[in-house]
Amino acid sequence: MNQEAATTVESVREQKAGRYLTFQLGDQSYGISVLKVREIIQTQPITRVPRTPAYMKGVINLRGKVIPVADLRLRFGFENAEVNERTCIVVVLLELPDGHETFTGLIVDAVEEVLQIEEAEIETAPSFSDAAVSSDYVSGMAKVKSGVKILLDIDKVVSESDVPEQAFAK
Repeated sequence: MNQEAATTVESVREQKAGRYLTFQLGDQSYGISVLKVREIIQTQPITRVPRTPAYMKGVINLRGKVIPVADLRLRFGFENAEVNERTCIVVVLLELPDGHETFTGLIVDAVEEVLQIEEAEIETAPSFSDAAVSSDYVSGMAKVKSGVKILLDIDKVVSESDVPEQAFAK
């Protein structure tokens, strides 16, 4: 690797180092920056919105604010799972491509912990040669003592076209 490429990799690692909320989907562990997380709530009844992708479960009323809810299992192509006492909704603040910000709920199997992940523990996301495989929303892989945590760029996980229009009401 040449000097310029090495400097770029180090710069990316420094930007990604920080505190992450880790959670489970099946037997996999993921992390999102705690700076994006607003709160964690129990699952609750979700109102389905017509003509949205299957992983967009609908909307909830969170203290008078209507927010969309996405099921990360379905978003990532995993099998649907039964809701249990550990299933919860992580409410995050997304920055959409147009600069607009919106709250979105993410259904996860279980929240694990908040981890401080250092730059030396972060590897760049792998690239897949198969064009059908997209890892655009994977920002890196964290090597921690308990295994590998897939770090997500949560702004890219749910695209603006997937978020119900009600979420943009001002």
